[in-house]
Amino acid sequence: MNAPAPLDFHFDFISPYGYFASLRIEELAARHGRQVRWHPMLLGVSVMKVMGLKPLLDTPLKGPYTERDVLRYAREHRVPMQRHPADPVMQPLACARAMAWTAAHRPEQAAEVAHRIYRACWGQGQDLSTPASLVPVLGAELADAAAGDEAARLLRTEVDDALAAGVFGSPTVRVDGEPFWGIDKFEQIDRWLATGGW
Repeated sequence: MNAPAPLDFHFDFISPYGYFASLRIEELAARHGRQVRWHPMLLGVSVMKVMGLKPLLDTPLKGPYTERDVLRYAREHRVPMQRHPADPVMQPLACARAMAWTAAHRPEQAAEVAHRIYRACWGQGQDLSTPASLVPVLGAELADAAAGDEAARLLRTEVDDALAAGVFGSPTVRVDGEPFWGIDKFEQIDRWLATGGW
């Protein structure tokens, strides 16, 4: 009997909700006998370029609410968080390229790489905007890979594939092709997996 397909987890390292979801996705998948495929995406492409929208925190009314919501979630779930949602947005390319390279070449390490980056960025408030800044977090080999043309190409493919699949936000979980956007959909994903969908 074939194993069920992995959950496809799409996230951007600049997304605090992606950070929160990264801490829950493996347990959710394991509860239903699934693995996780980790997919970096870029909100700057999906939201700003394709959808033509402002960043969430720059949106009137919604921005201040989102800031409160993020901090409230972190307090409720006791998630370490040294980066404030209103802090200047980190350039995510180096992190996303490191992730794309890892997913392609060392998928068994993808979860650990994602956790290390998220922990450093959001949990500890580090600026990981450059490949050099990744060295203390991921090591020189992966930081060098993140600076290379192949990693850039792999990330472009991830972004294009995500858009083709209808992914626009972080986090998005695709369950057998069915997309669920947002940390608030995790309970629904749990029910979907338990029942086989509806």
